[in-house]
Amino acid sequence: MAASATSAVRAAPTISRRTLVTLLCLSVVVLFVVFRGQGTLPRDEGAASFQFFNGVRDWVSDNRLTNPFLVVFAGATRAIIAALVDTSIVIAHGIGWPGAVLLAGAAGLAAGGRRLALLGVTGFLSLGVLGLWSESMDTIGLTFAAVVSSLLIGVPLGIAAGRSDRVRQVISPVLDLMQIMPSFAYLAPMTLLFLIGAPSATIATLIYAMPAAIRITALGIRGVSATTVEAAVSLGSTSRQTLFKVQLPLARKMLALAVNQTIMLALGMAVVTALIDGPGLGKTIIKALTHNDVGSAVDAGLAIVIIAIVLDRLTEHAANRVDARPNASDSARAVNRRVARVLLVAGLAASLVSLFVVALTEFPTEIGFSFAGPVNEIVGWVRINLYFLTNPVKDAFSYGVINPLEAILTSAPWLLIVGTFAGLGVLVGGWRTGAIVSVCLVGIAGLGLWEDGMVTLTASLVGVALTLLIGVLIGIAAARSERTSAILRPLLDTAQTMPSFVYLIPALALFSPTRFTAILAAVIYAVPPVIRLVEAGIRSVPLAAIEAGVSSGASPRQLLWKVQLPMARRSLLLAANQGIVMVLAMVVVGGLVGAGALGYDVVAGFSQYEDFGKGLSAGIAIVLLGVMLDRITQGAGERSSAGSARAG
Repeated sequence: MAASATSAVRAAPTISRRTLVTLLCLSVVVLFVVFRGQGTLPRDEGAASFQFFNGVRDWVSDNRLTNPFLVVFAGATRAIIAALVDTSIVIAHGIGWPGAVLLAGAAGLAAGGRRLALLGVTGFLSLGVLGLWSESMDTIGLTFAAVVSSLLIGVPLGIAAGRSDRVRQVISPVLDLMQIMPSFAYLAPMTLLFLIGAPSATIATLIYAMPAAIRITALGIRGVSATTVEAAVSLGSTSRQTLFKVQLPLARKMLALAVNQTIMLALGMAVVTALIDGPGLGKTIIKALTHNDVGSAVDAGLAIVIIAIVLDRLTEHAANRVDARPNASDSARAVNRRVARVLLVAGLAASLVSLFVVALTEFPTEIGFSFAGPVNEIVGWVRINLYFLTNPVKDAFSYGVINPLEAILTSAPWLLIVGTFAGLGVLVGGWRTGAIVSVCLVGIAGLGLWEDGMVTLTASLVGVALTLLIGVLIGIAAARSERTSAILRPLLDTAQTMPSFVYLIPALALFSPTRFTAILAAVIYAVPPVIRLVEAGIRSVPLAAIEAGVSSGASPRQLLWKVQLPMARRSLLLAANQGIVMVLAMVVVGGLVGAGALGYDVVAGFSQYEDFGKGLSAGIAIVLLGVMLDRITQGAGERSSAGSARAG
């Protein structure tokens, strides 16, 4: 009897919540039917926020040379960063292609052996063969400057957060917000303070990459055994000695991982900053995309992928081997070290020669190959001969899914939309989540971008649905089959090293510039991490729980639905959260290929002086959408964790 009463009490909240969900859905449907087309907020080209930000732009422009803050902070910062990035780019070019190739081989041999050395050599040679040596060196120089700056700021902050709970509590919400923000959102404030150009591009890149450096460094410091730290303190070590002689040496592998992740994030952002006149391969891609020249975009995209893979593998192997101890009996390693020293000396010598032989700073034009012509021919053939296949797919999604959802969100009263999403937030995460959701949506309305925000929200929701459908199915398959997992692993590794712009290329090749193209690119971009998180979640289910299910006679299908998926719900919710954030970021980038709405507003704000206010407002609206969707999924995760704790 007591057990029955307890079960009833536990079941009551679930029944109540289901009732609330049903009532909410019915109320929303009735209100939508009754008030459709009323209380909407159409696009307002003269919104007060646009005028306000244009006024701020004008004030900054007029006072740039007289206001103390702008002179001391903005001016000095721009000058320092400009000097750093100019120096980095000059060094990257000054090394010359023979020196760069030899140094890449030396680094690869020292970090990972002959295969990695071969990857480094062929990778850098490929940049020249593609005819993009100069642009690639610009990208590497900008990335290097941003990474150095990120680490100089991020590592000390990470150390402070790792050693102090108070610092961690203060800095965590800021890092959460920084990681939610799509890359586009960083660009407008940078151009306002630091003008367009390489300095603004570098500052935006270092800010975008810094959260990873801070979080991983803090994780490494906190991962050092408390017993080891206490032993050092008991022996009389000062706080400084404990840090430099105990914590940092024991956390060096995590520090190497922080460098790896900072480089990869910086490289991806360095490409995006081409929108604010950042130098490098990003300019080539943007030019190709705006002219619908898929072939040239493929060349530049391939160059970016090569740089990303080479840098990722070099730093990843360095991180994995940072704890390795020399082994005198390992003759192969000894030979590799000797050859690496020879290559290093040869590379430095070649770089020195390049200072006096200008021809060595540019890759020979006689040696080259471009995919532009063949790719454009293939794209043309696909668009003509596969039109019967690609066009129905595009139309089916556009007219069957995208347009109806967009019509609902743009024709419903804006207060009804706010109430609906706020109610959803309350149900999944509590009153705090509902309040945050409400503030975000009201903020979008206040910016005068409600209609564009709903169009972008439509694309994001469709993209997330497709991403989760594909990612969960493939993740389940990978978790249940070692062969599938082994096949997918290199593909996922490669996919996660590619900057976001690269994903626009295959979608553009198949479907031309449309909203569906942007959504497809977003799905391709977001699916890899979702697959990995789903696979990891299912594989982390305790073996005892699976054996218990099998012994109870559960079939593989029942085992999946009744045991593995419920127990992996935290990983599934994290996968949904990451899918939402990445899809939103990529849908905005899709403004370059026909997505329109907030993404186009941001791009227009950079390219047209009179649209600056709208572009900055759109960037803020994107952040608000990201925060709203993030809090809904995070709230669901917190609610589910609390429910598990109560059940336990």
